[in-house]
Amino acid sequence: MLSLLLLPSLSLSLSLTRTLSSVVERRRMEKEPKIEETADPPALSLPLADVPHNMETEQMTPTKYSIISRQGLGTTGKRIPLLANLFKVAVNAPDTMFFQYSVTIAFEDKKAVKSKGLGRKVIDNLYKTYSSELGGKRFAYDGERTLYTVGPLPLNKFEFKVLLEESFAKRSSDESPGANGGLCEETKRSKHSFQSKTFMVEISFVAQIPLHSVGLTIKGVESDSNSQDALRVLDIILRQRAANSGCLLVRQSFFHDDSRNFTEVGAGVTGVRGFHSSFCPRQGGLYLNMDVSTTIIIKPGPVVDFLLSNLNVREPRYIDWAKAKKMLKHLRVRATHLDQEFKISGLSEKSCIQQLFSMKVKDGNDNNGGHTVNITVYEYFAKHRGIELTSSAYLPCLDVGKPKRPNYLPLELCSLVSLQRYTKVLSPMQRASLVEKSRQKPQDRIKILTNAVGNYSYDDDPVLSACGICIEKQLTPAEGRVLETPKLKVGKNDDCLPHNGRWNFNKKTLLQSSHIDFWAVVNFSARCDTSYISRELIKCGMSKGIKIERPYTLIEEEAQLRKSDPVTRVEKMFDLLTAKLTKEPKLILCVLPERKNCDIYGPWKKKCLSEFGVVTQCISPLKITDQYLTNVLLKINSKLGGINSLLAIEHSGHLPLIKDTPTMILGMDVSHNSLGQSNNPSIAAVVGSRRWPLISRYRASVRSQASKVEMIDTLYKPLDNGSDDGIIRELLLDFYDSSNGRKPTQIIVFRDGVSESQFKQVLNIELNQIIKAYQHLGEVNVPKFTVIVAQKNHHTKLFLADGQENVPPGTVVDTTIVHPRNYDFYMCAHAGMIGTSRPVHYHVLLDEIGFSADGLQNLIHSLCYVNQRSTTATSVVAPICYAHHAAAQMGQFLNFDDLSETLNSASGGDIPIPDLPRLHKNVRSSMFFC
Repeated sequence: MLSLLLLPSLSLSLSLTRTLSSVVERRRMEKEPKIEETADPPALSLPLADVPHNMETEQMTPTKYSIISRQGLGTTGKRIPLLANLFKVAVNAPDTMFFQYSVTIAFEDKKAVKSKGLGRKVIDNLYKTYSSELGGKRFAYDGERTLYTVGPLPLNKFEFKVLLEESFAKRSSDESPGANGGLCEETKRSKHSFQSKTFMVEISFVAQIPLHSVGLTIKGVESDSNSQDALRVLDIILRQRAANSGCLLVRQSFFHDDSRNFTEVGAGVTGVRGFHSSFCPRQGGLYLNMDVSTTIIIKPGPVVDFLLSNLNVREPRYIDWAKAKKMLKHLRVRATHLDQEFKISGLSEKSCIQQLFSMKVKDGNDNNGGHTVNITVYEYFAKHRGIELTSSAYLPCLDVGKPKRPNYLPLELCSLVSLQRYTKVLSPMQRASLVEKSRQKPQDRIKILTNAVGNYSYDDDPVLSACGICIEKQLTPAEGRVLETPKLKVGKNDDCLPHNGRWNFNKKTLLQSSHIDFWAVVNFSARCDTSYISRELIKCGMSKGIKIERPYTLIEEEAQLRKSDPVTRVEKMFDLLTAKLTKEPKLILCVLPERKNCDIYGPWKKKCLSEFGVVTQCISPLKITDQYLTNVLLKINSKLGGINSLLAIEHSGHLPLIKDTPTMILGMDVSHNSLGQSNNPSIAAVVGSRRWPLISRYRASVRSQASKVEMIDTLYKPLDNGSDDGIIRELLLDFYDSSNGRKPTQIIVFRDGVSESQFKQVLNIELNQIIKAYQHLGEVNVPKFTVIVAQKNHHTKLFLADGQENVPPGTVVDTTIVHPRNYDFYMCAHAGMIGTSRPVHYHVLLDEIGFSADGLQNLIHSLCYVNQRSTTATSVVAPICYAHHAAAQMGQFLNFDDLSETLNSASGGDIPIPDLPRLHKNVRSSMFFC
């Protein structure tokens, strides 16, 4: 009775809180295409509203979810033979037992050895020296604190002294007291001024790991820690083999120092091709996954040449040494006059010809050590080394010493060592060059991989041989199915059937078009004619069914402002704009000076979307074509609430399992900062579908969170002041407002960017947060959930059996090469036009809704055709694409350069994560991310 009495007041409260979408939303709903209504009338339970905080529901024990096993196989679609870059592994000694040992390596003074490279050298020498004491057992060493053997060592604990043949002692000289012949300001050697050649190694037994546990996983038995441990041992064996060959190791990829694998990408940066290799259990057995991999390295060679190229200057005198210091720090160089390697710690404050250091000089008959003199770096090399410095005499020196004990080396005597990873952000030109030069046609990739497996002779590895492991040299055959292409509906009720994953709007109009009656154009680019652009846009819009009036005003940036900082340029442009406008514009078209990574983009978007509350479209056309303008109009129409196309089955309201039950679709992604910006916050974005039963319209909610944190921590975030109750509440209320007062009783979650080790966290942390957010709105009955993870960054590739072309769009594989027990499949929804297609690996973690295998695969395939900003099938479902775009765009609201410096200057980077500016109420429900 109490609930019924409260219902009128709660409904009134809801209507008052719905001001941001009331009149505008109703008008949009009136313009929607007719959708067949098959759902039941709205239920008479409490609506989603600002109900009092329910402590009882919040303190409920979270549900513990388990990852479901495979529910069945798909059968629809045309069957085609495929190949996968998996190489079958035969295990001829399945009863093999790995023995795990902990390893401690220290210098004689008990100072721990931290370098992986040095650790590997010590262990290699240990085996050569004490092979008989160790029973002749070969090691699989991880480079840090663990090694493995096949079968036990003679004892459970060993202590060894190991001498390295290579000298690590720093040279001492009466004329050069610095480290390794370098130049040091101290005259007295400190206790640790040289590294001992003697190392103390302790090896202690830890555990046994049975190899047959991998076989149990292949048979579908739920995997345990032993299975994962056994696979990790096999992967460590692969890494050790690559490390012993002098390769650069990046996770499970390795890269040889071979110039034939190098490709220039500009600015002193080189792309290097290598290989990913890992063992993986699949339905068909144990396989070696081998794939081509690429990473970025510093171009080896003279340090000065690198700086000139990286900083884009012609002569050393133009080098920005502050930037150079930041770029060079921690890189390794080889000193040509010593033939030794050093790590750069900084730069000298003065040039070689001015930089002084103290050195000890022997007196003629003095046996007490001589006396100390001050001498410049330039003078030292001229008098005591016989080297006349020319090009670097007036340049700073490299400091390769300690903070309180500098060690100076002239730039012209130093060359950068090969295979050093480049960890800074690539420019758009560098990235484009890398992508272009890294592409490989399917037949080329097949040949490269087959040759690599043969050339690396893994069967000859002593540790793998001891396990009885043999690896086939041919790719694994698999069966795929090509799903039927979904039909689309466009304007004038026309059908549109995509061909090879593509379609266009030639001689077609948009399904639901906007009317742009009051808009403006601003131009930051000196090379564009805005009058011509606006005329062509109006003309193209007319052919696509969009009525666009002449722009109210065209504003050109003043020439003198082009050298100002981005924020100033944006503020000045808005001053000019607001002075001209007589009312709020429906759209602002912004012409940018650069196509990619324009520094005006972030401040402009922030000003429009957060402060001004107006939809904006940025362009930077190199050439005005009908196709370019059509693509721009697709984005504009979507942002203004229009619909470009719908799935035919969606348009008619006959989506299986969705048409009868209010269903919300979520796309979730976390955008992490780039290399070189490790302290900057990550950006979490979730998009939620709206206007059920449509599945093509979405709203985004975006928050910042701690750097490199993958789990989204703002899904449910009740605050006392009510300013931000989290992402999910915002999306739930929007779904309710836009879906005729219906609450979702089914929620399909698409999660991007998580690894297999994080699947349980998605279910037991993120999903429980979604449930809490739902309950916090006063709801007792929790919706049914289907949770799917989409992985794009994996190394499984699919090829047609003849290897000549990419697999056709709509290809799906759910047998042989999939997980032995878990519910997963590969889908290549898009058409790979260049290079080799990468399928998306979908993992179904939970399915309470109860999709059939065919039903779920066809839904996912269809969701790759609903991206409103595209006329091609996307590689991954549209909600994930949208979440990625929303995170990337709103991440631009923060000034990452200033933020990075602030975080780095703080102690340990421990300062509060800055909140993202919230979107203006006028654009919150828009598809601003299109």
